[in-house]
Amino acid sequence: MSALSTAARQTWVITQRDLKYWQREPWAPIFNLAFSIMLLLVFGYLFGGAIEIPGGGDYLDYLLPGMFALSMLFGVETTMGAITADTKRGITDRFRSLPMSGVTVPLGRALADLLNSAVQLAVLMVGGLLVGWHVDGGWGAAMLAVGLLLWFRLAMLWIGIYLGLTFRAEGALMAVQVLVWPLGFLSNLFVAPETMPGWLGFLAQWNPVSATAAACRELFGNPTGLSDGVLATYAVPLALAWPLLLIAIFAPLSARAYRRLSK
Repeated sequence: MSALSTAARQTWVITQRDLKYWQREPWAPIFNLAFSIMLLLVFGYLFGGAIEIPGGGDYLDYLLPGMFALSMLFGVETTMGAITADTKRGITDRFRSLPMSGVTVPLGRALADLLNSAVQLAVLMVGGLLVGWHVDGGWGAAMLAVGLLLWFRLAMLWIGIYLGLTFRAEGALMAVQVLVWPLGFLSNLFVAPETMPGWLGFLAQWNPVSATAAACRELFGNPTGLSDGVLATYAVPLALAWPLLLIAIFAPLSARAYRRLSK
């Protein structure tokens, strides 16, 4: 019990350190938020009039939950970049010299980034309400949708931590940034999978980010654009299961990568 409380205190110290960094250097989260808002304006107002939702419904109400999920997806390269920067500046070496658990530093980073993500998500949701997005599914369901978004974000954070600890060569971060975009667009974030060619719609249905977006649309009471397929029936269970699987894989890998770094 004493070891557990010590690890918890150490994790909180690392979390506070990372939160203070965001306070001193707020430009990265501000840029990410501004970029998400720009995409919302582009797709919602520039392309939205040309996009129809299967089953009917307002495109803006369809788009917003997808934009929330996309902003959570961006946690991969953001966290990877922060971990890589700490390693290059020698901060990780200082942590390695302290008598701390191998999971403390990655977990502290994940908690700090998750709290920062919650603030960004709240700002983005308020902005959505201001531009005309509607929540029609009840506040209890809406809170569950927010929880699913942060649950997905946590999975993305652990992937980012693992990549930051494992791939530190020049160009690695840019490669991950390039790969994130196909994952985001090969989904239901902007258009319904039923409007895609069969094989492409199948891949979009089984995309983890699609599960989170579909579940949030269902819980927010927004148009889902779905009439059949796995997401039409199991969106919420899949939105729970996909991040759980990713965390179960990448959290232990991150702790292992950090311990190997210290040898």
